[in-house]
Amino acid sequence: MTQEPDDFLRAVEAALFVTEEPLTLADLRLHVGEGGDLPGALATLEQHYAGRGVNLVERGGRWHFQTAADLAHILRREREENRKLSRAAMETLAIIAYHEPVSRAEIEAIRGVQVAKGTLDVLMEAGWVRPAGRREVPGRPLIYVTTVEFLSHFGLSSRRDLPGMDDLRAAGLLDPVDLALEGLNAQSAVENDEEEA
Repeated sequence: MTQEPDDFLRAVEAALFVTEEPLTLADLRLHVGEGGDLPGALATLEQHYAGRGVNLVERGGRWHFQTAADLAHILRREREENRKLSRAAMETLAIIAYHEPVSRAEIEAIRGVQVAKGTLDVLMEAGWVRPAGRREVPGRPLIYVTTVEFLSHFGLSSRRDLPGMDDLRAAGLLDPVDLALEGLNAQSAVENDEEEA
């Protein structure tokens, strides 16, 4: 005989089902109150929905239900228009994701070229990047960070899930130029160590 879920668990489940946006723990507490074990309820619901048509997922500290990844294609009624980002936009997005918070000048220093204003606009329009204040240095430049939508779009729980160099190399995603530069940097480091010894 299965045990009936308690009222607190049911309230958490209901709040998550009706919300239009993913909810933080604080947001959920506003809906369901302080009367129960919220992390425990979320863990129970996450386990209960694992392997079903919808899953309870946490992305960037926010919880929501989403269609199971293997069923998403069934529910698409209209053809999504895939937005192809330019190489500059992809590089800028990667720099922001790996180095956030980062200013335009820092992005330009890493890329070695100037960032067109439109590049950041495209990333903000997609909802993947947002301004996060100003750096406390002369000129007070605007700094940028990735968003929860970025994490959700790329299926990441947090920025810690971003692939490392070994993952990128194994997937063949590094350009031959990048690999050559990496090799030169490694060789230069070895030569510097030998000179110091």
